[in-house]
Amino acid sequence: MAPSILLILLSLLLIPTSGYVQPHEDSFISGVISDKGLDYAKDLLIEKGVASIVLLQLPEIEKSVQVPLVGKAKVVLSEITIKDIQINSSSVKTGESGIVLVVSGATANLSMRWRYSCSTWLIPIGISDSGTASVKVKGMQVGLTVNLRNLEGTLKLTLLDYGCYVGDLSIKLDGGASWLYQLLVDAFEVNIASAVEEAISDKIREGIGKLDNLLQSLPKQISLDKTSALNVSFVGNPVLSNSSIAIAINGLFIGRNEALVPQVFQKGLKISAACGGLPKMIKVSIHENVFKSASLVYFNAGKMQLIIDELPNQAILNTAEWRFIVPQLYKQYPNDDMQLNISVSSPPLIQVTYQDIGATIFVDITIDVLEGGEVIPVACISVDISASCAVEIVRDKIAGTDVKCPQNSHPTIPEFPIKERSTIANY
Repeated sequence: MAPSILLILLSLLLIPTSGYVQPHEDSFISGVISDKGLDYAKDLLIEKGVASIVLLQLPEIEKSVQVPLVGKAKVVLSEITIKDIQINSSSVKTGESGIVLVVSGATANLSMRWRYSCSTWLIPIGISDSGTASVKVKGMQVGLTVNLRNLEGTLKLTLLDYGCYVGDLSIKLDGGASWLYQLLVDAFEVNIASAVEEAISDKIREGIGKLDNLLQSLPKQISLDKTSALNVSFVGNPVLSNSSIAIAINGLFIGRNEALVPQVFQKGLKISAACGGLPKMIKVSIHENVFKSASLVYFNAGKMQLIIDELPNQAILNTAEWRFIVPQLYKQYPNDDMQLNISVSSPPLIQVTYQDIGATIFVDITIDVLEGGEVIPVACISVDISASCAVEIVRDKIAGTDVKCPQNSHPTIPEFPIKERSTIANY
């Protein structure tokens, strides 16, 4: 199998999905590949597998045989090449024994070169000849059984059984004597079939080995930015049912410098509902604790703060602009620049329901006066922002739709006037 096959199989197996009970209580992102998804993965795998086998050259075959009236002939078959493979039917099954992939009724076309040399007591001078031939392999069956297990946060892929069987083959000789044709059929039919079976079996074993190494090399955490990383270590063993594969990862955000240790989150009993409508190949389940962990990491890192010292109407950020609205401010700090210090006072509260995702953010807006190189806070506005939205996948992005804000909340903060030095406004 070519490396591209391994990557395709890997990407399909590792996409997190939903509508399925998470295999382990410590997993917060989990997934299921349905039978439709398995069929799609199987077709891709076979397509890439065939591409890696086509033009595969088999070992040279040499044999000495006794030919009546001719004598002892040494025949060599070389440049035996698989030209193409046609698949008649295929299937993939999952269960307690593992993942079983079967290809049946396949045909393959081979090309090769032949040469022989022989001598007889009637003709002491040796004779020889050479040419080409084509071979058609029929009724070929290929199968493999693999199993997936968790190994310290990574996946271990084990090849349980595999093999290839050739049902029948026919040889078309280009040139040569009639006795040579019968010789090739009688003496080399088994050898050619065995060479095909061994070559394809070797490719299966080689490909599974490479895929296992690739799975073992997967990182247990992925850095997202300078602040956070995502814990993508696998949790529990994959769950193989008769029509799907379920795989789970931890899925929580952690600080870049934090070790991979369990975080304290109560998972609760609710799990995302399965998607309705047409059958899906892949479904995604993300627990709300994933969003909560992100909220906590960025809050603890001090990333939920913004200082505004420039506005399109820059005059607003000067006490002179407020001399008639808040005269006390102008009297104490005449003609001084100001800035807005917007910070989240506590980790945002996030709740995921069957219908949407809701968030409540507690924001403090502090008005600072800049005087003589000193930052002086003079007023504070506390704002509770509540909003919710439905989530959908658009191409390769996750988008929020149908954004809703309750009547007593608003996701934006109006421009001042400030009416008091200390005001609490709930939007």
